[in-house]
Amino acid sequence: MSTDTATDVTFVPVGAVSDLTRGEGRAYAVGGDQIAVFLLGDGTVRATAAVCPHRGGPIADGQSDDTKVMCPLHQYVYSFADGACNDPSIPTLAVYPARVVDGVIEVAVS
Repeated sequence: MSTDTATDVTFVPVGAVSDLTRGEGRAYAVGGDQIAVFLLGDGTVRATAAVCPHRGGPIADGQSDDTKVMCPLHQYVYSFADGACNDPSIPTLAVYPARVVDGVIEVAVS
């Protein structure tokens, strides 16, 4: 565990970036939360809640690109930037700061 002193955010290691395939996601348990981590085409990572707020779909199994992920159950699309859904009537998907440090994925927790 490490703390970014500039933002006072605690990052928790979740696994090796080599465990991910570009363009795909994987779910991890972080504290008491299930978090989906995606490896983007440029090698960076994004993290969201692993459960779709619409009907509980497995977000890590969704298709993604460098800016968004689509829930595999009902094809709602969520932005990695802010978790907003393409359908404004659907709640926002939680997003988490994530980074790779020395080959290890770290996700910020509150």
